[in-house]
Amino acid sequence: MGNSHHTFPNTKKATIEYISSVSSSRDAIVLTIVENDTNRHVGNISLQDINLIYRSAEFAIIIGDKSSWGKGYGEEAGLLLMKHGFDNLNLHRIYCGTFENNKGMQKLAEKLHMKPVGRQRQAAYKNGKYIDILQYDVLRTEFDVKKA
Repeated sequence: MGNSHHTFPNTKKATIEYISSVSSSRDAIVLTIVENDTNRHVGNISLQDINLIYRSAEFAIIIGDKSSWGKGYGEEAGLLLMKHGFDNLNLHRIYCGTFENNKGMQKLAEKLHMKPVGRQRQAAYKNGKYIDILQYDVLRTEFDVKKA
């Protein structure tokens, strides 16, 4: 668990293989985030590592274009996807992990009703130094559907 964005270089072939694998996956839902007015793709969002026995899944999101940051796309899409996870997939818990310096994801996790639940000390190596991964989660009983 954590954040693996930008760990390995990506290629067109790897992207095509990834799309093919998630389209037939039974343990992940990967969706695009599209700007309503322009129909422009601004990012991806997912529930992954869906475990129907434990009724849990990992939440992940990436808004690739920095000009789209801070506009509420992540919160809107996140609340909708989490509502789907709790209501339609009958999940009990949704969790995520993020680097300690990713303040945007930390704020988003809180807007999605997640609570900080742990810290993996020096669990990632980025830009020449070890950094902590912060962990968040929300239980179905804590998720305020009225706000979603």
